[in-house]
Amino acid sequence: MSSLLWNRRMFLGGLIGTGAVLPAGSAFANEMLKEISQLKPGEFTWRPERAAAGPVSVVVSIPEQRVHVYRNGVRIAVSTCSTGKPGHETPTGVFVVLEKDKNHHSSIYDDAPMPNMNRLTWSGVALHAGNLPGYPASHGCVRLPAQFSELLFGVTHIGTPVIIAGAHTDPWELTHPGMVLSGYAEQEFEQVLAGLDGKKHPSDWVAAENAPVTSVIVSSADRTIELIENDRVVARSKLTLKGGEKLGSHVFVLNGANHDARGMYWSAITHSNSDSAMTRDDAVMQRITAEPSFVDAMQTRMHPGMTMVLTDAPLTPDSRSGKDFVIVTTG
Repeated sequence: MSSLLWNRRMFLGGLIGTGAVLPAGSAFANEMLKEISQLKPGEFTWRPERAAAGPVSVVVSIPEQRVHVYRNGVRIAVSTCSTGKPGHETPTGVFVVLEKDKNHHSSIYDDAPMPNMNRLTWSGVALHAGNLPGYPASHGCVRLPAQFSELLFGVTHIGTPVIIAGAHTDPWELTHPGMVLSGYAEQEFEQVLAGLDGKKHPSDWVAAENAPVTSVIVSSADRTIELIENDRVVARSKLTLKGGEKLGSHVFVLNGANHDARGMYWSAITHSNSDSAMTRDDAVMQRITAEPSFVDAMQTRMHPGMTMVLTDAPLTPDSRSGKDFVIVTTG
């Protein structure tokens, strides 16, 4: 279901915040229920108990000026936001959180405070607390209500995927029978399971743990797949693509193993720059294959929380540069 269609429905069980989180189930909270499209600048919903655990993904809808937060595929929050003003537009595409700083100050704009900063690019794009006038007004960042930014800061981690787009689907689930990119044989399950043994999701790491965050980028434009460890490309493969020239834009997050289905359990979000309705593509993973050496390299590095990005954009400096993990589709 697209974000635009969902916006016309009630966020059931949600509550509005403007500086204080109201107790769930209170009479006042129930009175404050309203459609997400009617949230006023600075208002937000926050219901983390709807999914107490699991991987987090964030979607910023520029046309709506809304931020949607999902955990384990369930929407737990929606907030108003302010994205880039004309001449300083917020780029659309797929990002991951590169750095977190609770008391950050801008190195570009006169040491301006950027509380609860989740960095998306090293060139200055981030999620952070700021003024929300009700329209795009930033220099490219995504401004959030102060308390919402603090709550969001508490559930993100290095590597959390952030999708900035026009429209998106709600997260959908996919169970793949074996190692992705390698022929999809069910007998591979035990091998893949062994590769995940003992590995935790980044959100579950303690301070002493400093394991790399793994990401995979699949580009139909370049017919190339890249394996990224933190900010470094560690493997690259030629892409074999079946059933058409395009993949669409999808973000998959590995949740772990599904023992009953004997496969890997993924959550996915399909997105677009336009504001038209989006539909999920359950078969898209079955269309892509990589070279065996790449699959081996990926298997040794894969972990719960690993992100796989499918895009029709080329993997050039125009779309991803320096140490940024970002597939920019506009801006």
